[in-house]
Amino acid sequence: MLDVGLLLWVIPALPLAAAILTALFGPTLLKRHSHWPVILATAASCAVTVMVLAGLLTSTGDAPEIDTGIHQKWFAAGTFNVPLALQADSLTGVMLIAITFVGTLIAIFSSYYMEGEAGYPRYFAVMGLFLFSMTGLVLANNFLLLYAFWEGVGLCSYLLIGFWFQKPAAAAAARKAFLVTRLGDAGFILGIILLWRNYGSFEYKEVFLKASQHPEGLTLACLLLFCGAIGKSAQFPLHVWLPDAMEGPTPASALIHAATMVTAGVYLLARSAQLFMWSPTAQLVVAGIGALTALLAALIALTQHDLKRVLAYSTVSQLGYMFLGLGAGLRDKGLVVFAAGAAIFHLFTHAFFKALLFLAAGSIMRSMGHVIDMRRFSGLRKVLPITHWTFLCGALALAGLAPFSGFWSKDQILESVLHAGEASASFGTIYLALFVIALLTAALTAFYTFRAYFRTFWGEKRIPEEAYHHHFESHDEHHAPAETEKHAFEKSFALKLPLIVLAVGAVIVGALLGISHWINAFLAKSSALNRAGPAPEQHVNWLLIVLSTASALAGIGLAAWMYMLKPGIADRITRAVPSLQRASSNRFYFDQIYTLVVVKPLEVLALALRFVDSIVGGIVDFVGLLPRFAARFLQWIQNGLVQFYALVMLVFVTAFLAIFLLWSK
Repeated sequence: MLDVGLLLWVIPALPLAAAILTALFGPTLLKRHSHWPVILATAASCAVTVMVLAGLLTSTGDAPEIDTGIHQKWFAAGTFNVPLALQADSLTGVMLIAITFVGTLIAIFSSYYMEGEAGYPRYFAVMGLFLFSMTGLVLANNFLLLYAFWEGVGLCSYLLIGFWFQKPAAAAAARKAFLVTRLGDAGFILGIILLWRNYGSFEYKEVFLKASQHPEGLTLACLLLFCGAIGKSAQFPLHVWLPDAMEGPTPASALIHAATMVTAGVYLLARSAQLFMWSPTAQLVVAGIGALTALLAALIALTQHDLKRVLAYSTVSQLGYMFLGLGAGLRDKGLVVFAAGAAIFHLFTHAFFKALLFLAAGSIMRSMGHVIDMRRFSGLRKVLPITHWTFLCGALALAGLAPFSGFWSKDQILESVLHAGEASASFGTIYLALFVIALLTAALTAFYTFRAYFRTFWGEKRIPEEAYHHHFESHDEHHAPAETEKHAFEKSFALKLPLIVLAVGAVIVGALLGISHWINAFLAKSSALNRAGPAPEQHVNWLLIVLSTASALAGIGLAAWMYMLKPGIADRITRAVPSLQRASSNRFYFDQIYTLVVVKPLEVLALALRFVDSIVGGIVDFVGLLPRFAARFLQWIQNGLVQFYALVMLVFVTAFLAIFLLWSK
């Protein structure tokens, strides 16, 4: 009989093998077929994940879990022992499905989008390594192994963002992402060390059990863990790297935003829910940072003209929503189960519709000759019909309109925050204020999403000149625009399949999992949540549904009025509040503030240290030269020539006599 536990090793091993194979043979043998190892390996990992998920579903007990059964010692020193072991529970299963299924579709789309690129094999090798790191991250059974894969994810994001390293903007964006996330990672590793110091273990089960017995001092450890999540999931104040990451290839952006890197922080906090439940203060900080980030990113997205940046800020905002949900758990009511389940549910639906929106943006960008500024094209619904309809599905899901996926998961987060406000004696008013912020953010999300939709697909048809050059660069340069449109931008199967499959997911996944509350019941069995206590009973909250739907419709209606019915009104509003518009379009000057407060002082410090180092180095070099000069002098006088010795003696005797005579006088 097949040991399901051993299959856990297969899930990350397949993408790793594909990455190694592509790196070794891609440039020489595979060449333009370098996508196949990664596509096949990721699809196979998805199939194995389904088998593991089936094993979890058929397992009995309150917290079904699959263990590898193999606990190798990673390293040991005295009582310090770190095992190399994997485990899977319901939380792991949901994450793996999102990573491998969406990752497979993104890999297929990448074969279309990256066709003809000089670094084609390199792109897919890094993509395979990325998927290996992310699957390993969610399968790890201890915090230190999770951290190792966490850093692997960070490395791969650096390589993908800086894929076109010849471009200064791409190289700078990659460095920025790497350095900013390192700040959060420093806090993360300190949190892990603090947990080991307090509880003597890195393994989840032991840490959670001992924390429940001795919860004192957990707030600091939880906040340090949250620092890692802030960096990796681009939360305030470390959110500045994610929009710049758009300099990388668009499918890589889809992978980072939907299925891998930025979801790692959400997973970390969901996995650590049994720690956070003992610290209401840490939970409130998580919820507050999440709400602030969601609102801030939504306000910035309102004025962006780059379609990919609009989607990037929407990711930052939606991640803020997830952290708001994660921070709404209260141990005394078992709300941690419902709140963390709602956050993971939103992560799962978000993976579908955000990957869809990014791939649709990639279709637009590729078709428009790599132009992505919405001021330069419009009326594309007939030029790109498949892209139009699939983008619309993703936009409706992101806006949170029923029955699309985002509606079900977003409403559960709102409900969890509302429950927290009602249940918390100390922070009830604050949670109710966060609920109002979440509703406002929902309206803003619908507005900026459909602002992008209407500007891109409606209005007068405008196609940038680069589109014609891009599609006919190897043909007669006198092709007419009509001929370009007839050429059809959406011929590739590798383009259409991922868009259509993800669109179906954006439409039905939320309803399939949300109406029956199946995903909440399944996630409640996770070893990360099952000790928290029973979740509150779920009832249909019609008032919440009305408020949520009204906010989404208000945002969509306002966008339609400003960009379709009254196109000039947007410019008039901008002229009426120029300072607000400038602040939003300049990202509220966070980059400038960080440059002034952090970067410039560090540059001055670096110059000062360089100057001091040059002085110290000069002194050290001078001291080192003294023996060398002495040795050369001795070598010069000890040359073995008798006449030279006689001359030296004569000089010294003469000098001695001269000094003696002068002294005598």
